[in-house]
Formats: sequence, structure tokens, C-alpha cells
Amino acid sequence: MTPRNRPIIKLHKVIEPETIAKEVDLSAPHTVHCLASGEIMISMLGNAKGEGPGGFLLLDEKYNIKGRWEKDATGMKFNYDFWYQPRHNVMVSSEWAAPKTFGPGPNFDDVAKGKYGQQIHVWDWQERKIRQSFDLGAASIPLEVRFLHDPEKPIGFVGAALSSVMWRFEKGPDGKWTVEKAIELPPVKNDKFPGGMVPGLITDFIISMDDKYLYLSAWLHGQVLQYDISDPKKPKHTGTVNFGGLIDRARKLQSKELTGGPQMLQLSLDGQRLYATNSLYSTWDNVFYPEIAKQGSWLVQIDCQTTTGGMKLNEKFLMDFGKEPGGPSRAHEIRYPGGDCTSDIFS
Repeated sequence: MTPRNRPIIKLHKVIEPETIAKEVDLSAPHTVHCLASGEIMISMLGNAKGEGPGGFLLLDEKYNIKGRWEKDATGMKFNYDFWYQPRHNVMVSSEWAAPKTFGPGPNFDDVAKGKYGQQIHVWDWQERKIRQSFDLGAASIPLEVRFLHDPEKPIGFVGAALSSVMWRFEKGPDGKWTVEKAIELPPVKNDKFPGGMVPGLITDFIISMDDKYLYLSAWLHGQVLQYDISDPKKPKHTGTVNFGGLIDRARKLQSKELTGGPQMLQLSLDGQRLYATNSLYSTWDNVFYPEIAKQGSWLVQIDCQTTTGGMKLNEKFLMDFGKEPGGPSRAHEIRYPGGDCTSDIFS
């Protein structure tokens, strides 16, 4: 694309954190979803003081603050990701921790003290209140939430980072929701890690648009794994790409050492190209992968076999954020301009 016909991108509006704090007592935005009403809904991880449980911010179609979405958040201790499915009158949200807790960086003592989340919440979409909550166990830390794309199917998954378990949630014939373990990654022995065992740390996952494959990133194990979920109750492991992480030497690509592990994922709409970046959160990067600060992040492409399963790293594709003009940069979220596998919700 030549400079002459490149689209013009400009900043439309800035909503200052002080404004949000004053009007709705919220801070630390995370997940953004557009609603059928034209409104924009954003999960907020804390209040103005950086304390839990946070809530959900609503913006109108002109990006003005409209208020808070939730009417009753009783039972929610923390907030993180969410996914809604209006056809089943449901939203499911997860819990990380209060900004005051996760902001300075990881402290495993805080997990033992109950300062990190271990629940997911099933909300009544119309009533805007929690109907059911599920405790996934101590030291679980459920993060990303995804429903299947087929709006007829009341089935979804949530990835618990620290326990390295993928949970499947599903609505039964009686209208009640249930939660079951779907995938569990065993820890790997490493005497240099606290406790001597390295958890996979599932930080992101994504479901293909045809609901056939689930991809997850194990940030500390340095792996991307592919599962066939044609039968959501029986995920079948069909592929792995290794980067090294904390359990092996860092992989090299085009002479760049791929420091760290795959973190955020995005999948092309045809399911054939999976992209991964390696930065989770700067203070967390600095503890587990301090080299990222000097080397910068990377973005890689993984080619996916969509018929029989399988993956391989594309040796010809690399975006090196260590060579940015202003110095090494960190790469996190990945988006397609026309919609992608984590932004499109069909109702």
C-alpha cells in the first residue's frame, strides 16, 4: 500500500482516567466488547483507588461515559475478562486481582492470602446481576473467557492461569450452568522456580471461527498448543509449537532469540494463521523474562493445519519490536481491522 492510498488514522477522543474515576469510580480497563445497542462495554479491574472488585463501564455510540453496566455485583471479588451471549441471556466473567495487587508484579504470597481470583460468574444479561458463581479452586486465577462462536450452543471455556487448567462451562436442560475440567497442563520440574515446579500459566486462548480448534498459550512453558474441540467434552491434543520459555533454551528465528513465551494470540478468520506475542504485563515480564525489556517483543506466525490438525512456526515471518525507532517495545494484543476471532460475537 503506497502512502497515497493509506487510510488516515487519527485519535478521535481521549477519556482520561480521572474522569472515569470521578464519574463511575472505576479504573484499569481490560476487555472491550461492542454491544448490539451500539454501546461499548469495558471490564474495569478496580475502583478509583485500585481496589477490587471493579466493574463494567458503558460508553455510548459517541464514546461518552454512560455509567456502569452491572446492577448487582454481589459475590464478585475481582474482575478481568468477559464474554456475553444474549441468545442465552448470559454473560460469563472471570477474576484476576485488584490493580494494587497485580500492578507491582507477581507475589506468590498474595495468592495464598486470597488476593487473586478463583471464581467465574454467570450473569443474567438482562437483569445485569450474578445468577451463579463457580469456585475453580485456590491458586487458579481464571483469566480469558470464550464462548463457542455458534450462538445456538451454550458452551464456552475459561483458562485458569496458575493452575494451568482449561474449564468448560455449559448450560443444562434445566437452565443451570455447570463447569468441568477440560484440559490440564502438568507443571514441569525446575529447581530455579519457587516451589521447584513451573506451571504452564495459561494466559490466553482462542477458538477458531468454525469452533473446531482451540489454541492456548502456556506462557511459562513457552508453548502454543492446539486441540480439536469438535466434541467440546473431549478435547484432543493435535499440535504443539515450542519456544523454550522457562523450561528450555529460547528458540531462534531469523537470528533473533525468541525470549519469553507466547502470550497473546490471534487467529485469522480462515483459521490458517495463528499469531502470538510474548509480553504479558511489564512488571510480570520483568520477573520471569527480564530480557524482554532490552530485546523487545516479537510477533510470530504459526501455520495451522485445519483439516487433520497440526501446527508449525512460519520461518519467514517475524516482527521484531526490539528494533523500534524509540527503542525496544513490548507487544501484547493483536487485532484484525475488520473483526477477528475474539471480537466478533454473534447473537
